[in-house]
Amino acid sequence: MVTMNGSSRPATDVAGVSDPVVSDVPGRREAPRPDPEVVARAKRRRFTGEYKQRILTQTDAAKGSGDIGAVLRREGLYSSHLTKWRRERVDGILDGLAPQKRGPKSKANPLASENQKLRRDNERLADRLRKAEIVIDVQKKVAMLLGRPFPETEEL
Repeated sequence: MVTMNGSSRPATDVAGVSDPVVSDVPGRREAPRPDPEVVARAKRRRFTGEYKQRILTQTDAAKGSGDIGAVLRREGLYSSHLTKWRRERVDGILDGLAPQKRGPKSKANPLASENQKLRRDNERLADRLRKAEIVIDVQKKVAMLLGRPFPETEEL
């Protein structure tokens, strides 16, 4: 049997999509087209400790040839995941398997930043107090010049 494209193979393009002429044949199913949408930015997968523990239990229980590979294919994992997770499991069951924050560790002391913030607030408030005292002194002098008594306030 020779098809419309001159060969004995079905008419498909490189991506595996049927030729539109051949897809008009009754009773023939059209191959699904691949999704052309590309994700704008890839997102790193994060696995919970319970998930890692479950996968490690399944792979430890795998006895037959290719069973571990089947688990990895089903879950979309790599053998390097298992190697790392087994090492983490030795360090501590769920603590070692918990997702770790990536990147360099902060060397700054959290108390130092809090102390610096409080110092800035203290300086700002002291400046406002100084300005308020200047305004009060000016109001007292204006009241004395006009001959009006200015109510005395208690000094702290």
